[in-house]
Amino acid sequence: MKKIQMVDLQSQYAKIKDIVDTSIQEVMDNATFINGPKVHEFQKNLENYLGVKHVIPCANGTDALQIAMMGLGLQPGDEVITADFTFAATVEVIALLQLTPVLVDVDPVTFNIDVAAIEKAITPKTKAIVPVHLFGLPAEMDAIMALAKAHNLYVIEDNAQAIGASYTHKDGSKTKAGVIGDVASTSFFPSKNLGCYGDGGAIFTNDDELAHTIRGIVNHGMYERYHHDVVGVNSRLDSIQAAVLDAKLPHLDTYNTARRNTAKKYNEAFKNHSNITTPTGLEANDGDDSHVFHQYTLNLKDVDRDALVAHLQSKNIPCGVYYPIPLHRQKAYMDDRYNESDFPVTNALIKSVISLPMHTELDDEQIECITSTVLSFIDSNK
Repeated sequence: MKKIQMVDLQSQYAKIKDIVDTSIQEVMDNATFINGPKVHEFQKNLENYLGVKHVIPCANGTDALQIAMMGLGLQPGDEVITADFTFAATVEVIALLQLTPVLVDVDPVTFNIDVAAIEKAITPKTKAIVPVHLFGLPAEMDAIMALAKAHNLYVIEDNAQAIGASYTHKDGSKTKAGVIGDVASTSFFPSKNLGCYGDGGAIFTNDDELAHTIRGIVNHGMYERYHHDVVGVNSRLDSIQAAVLDAKLPHLDTYNTARRNTAKKYNEAFKNHSNITTPTGLEANDGDDSHVFHQYTLNLKDVDRDALVAHLQSKNIPCGVYYPIPLHRQKAYMDDRYNESDFPVTNALIKSVISLPMHTELDDEQIECITSTVLSFIDSNK
């Protein structure tokens, strides 16, 4: 059996080496390293894939989220509601812009932001909601959009973990995650479902005026060289990373299908186990394309999660805990406004979740090794 990895980018690259190398070589040959043809080609191809009017590439996913907020004209002191159970970048950019982050609890089944908690947190100062499509499963966007409309709020989708996922609306229609709200951000960090070989990100929107503003922001506020019309930043996707992404984009649906198939095998191995809750998002009523499994995350009951982590590592099986500390307890984001009683789900999840290896190259032998090791540990420690 080959070595089990949390993410196996080397094997993935080996399968598409020729097309990736050719795409990069085009950039090397024409030496257009910033805003070259490959950036524009990738932008157009991603717009077509997502069914969105505007994709604005940028340097990384964190920048993408910050620039989206800058483009909306949010002002210091404006409140922005987001999930407590997520990576710090989501709240980091809110704080950097001197906005007021308002953290709320998540749903115990999906791990995504709790719509009822959003509604409870809305005040006259609230200006935006940032739902995070955590681990690859879209948040409850119909309910969130209805809530935003009722209170005249912006919706900024954090789509860093769910590129290619589809959201099934109440009427049965489907929309790609990231093109439902007013604007969205994504990350092309190498381990993402669509990842480059460095840093990269993008902003999505169907709003022509907002797209125009954002295009200026990513490039020092310039629409014409040396004419700075808005306050901007330096955040451009370089042409080599765009070349990698454009080579990989046609494979994205295949990659996501491979992840779903692995998730199904994991689910089958763990089904009906009293100590394990497997991820939602693969049931027939959810649609087979709703979850793209950036992470495959179990929720454990009456299991020493940290001991399981140590056991897996001793067997050379990598795993992850996303996330071990909730944002409301992080030193940078602590606030007297928060009470522990506001976060019962998050405070439970940080002790009970574990993410298993998930990538496009996992084979049946590796999956059997992972699942049998998890099950033997749990069953022998009851």
